[in-house]
This record gives sequence, C-alpha cells and structure tokens, in this order.
Amino acid sequence: MAKKEFIQTIGRRKTAVAVVKLFPKGKGEILVNEKDFKEYFKDNFVFRKNVLAPLEITENLGKFKIEVLVSGGGKNAQSEAIRLGIARALVELNPELRPKLKAAGFLKRDPRAKERKKFGLKRARRAPQWQKR
Repeated sequence: MAKKEFIQTIGRRKTAVAVVKLFPKGKGEILVNEKDFKEYFKDNFVFRKNVLAPLEITENLGKFKIEVLVSGGGKNAQSEAIRLGIARALVELNPELRPKLKAAGFLKRDPRAKERKKFGLKRARRAPQWQKR
C-alpha cells in the first residue's frame, strides 16, 4: 500500500463541519475554503488563535501545509471545528503528541448544540408570558 501524501480528518462543533487535510511537506500555509486563514477569520483575533492553538501547543507552527473545507455554523464554531480537525490530524501523524493535545482539551468534540424548539413554547424552554386577566 502506497504512503498517503496527506492526512485527512474531520472536526465538528455545533453545526459546523471542517474537513482538514494536513500535508507533512509544507511551509506553514493554512488555507480555509481556498483563502488564507488570516483573511477568512479577519474579523476576530480569537478565531485565528483557535486555528493555530494545536500547532502552537505541539511546537509545529510553520511545519505543515493545511487545507480546510469548512461549512455550517458560525465563525466561532467553524474555528473550533478546524481546531479539532487539526488536533486529530497531528495525533494521526505523531501519536506521541496525544497527551499534550488531550491535556489542552483539543481532542474532545464539544457536544453542546442548540436545543430544538418545542411546540407551544417561544424557544426550547421559554414559555409564553403568563397573564392573570
């Protein structure tokens, strides 16, 4: 079986799904939906920090080329989905990085999502305002 030229993983958060391709032979470029990640997340510094966090913690910043296709959710959920995808790819590439990433909480899929609205209510649990008369 031929050795793959990249590692593909999936990260999810709320309704956001990120398909991450990590190329071991790269010069540190990160593309999100075919744009540079700094341009894609230009409106908020925290989103860019989320994307870089697994690379910073494992001291792999600038060593890989990363391509991401992300859809659904908002920008925050997308950045956290990308973070999970990158962390999973790094563990697949080098299993010795697992303890560092696990301690930082980057390998756990955050299960919190918006609860569905129930009939007769305004939102998931918010009841209509009660009136005495």
